[in-house]
Amino acid sequence: VENGWVLVEALLQGGAPWGFTLQGGLEHGEPLIISKVEEGGKADSLERPLHVGDELVIINDVELSGFRQEAIALVKGSYKTLKITIRRYTCLHSCVS
Repeated sequence: VENGWVLVEALLQGGAPWGFTLQGGLEHGEPLIISKVEEGGKADSLERPLHVGDELVIINDVELSGFRQEAIALVKGSYKTLKITIRRYTCLHSCVS
């Protein structure tokens, strides 16, 4: 991918816990990043599992403003299914600038 990232959509089912942890957010002047993925958890068991370092951009069709509190509220408001879109940087270790 030329610009170094792809959007990946994930549908987690069955209710919380969803198996990932967020850090960052506009409150801290940082992007919203997945900081931990529980081994064997829902986020890890997807066809395209979530990765540490993925940036959360959409939750349940709501484009995020970037605030962590907003993202947490949307995740907590998800009952049986959680639909998220993340931005995955494809060059973190393999691209030479």
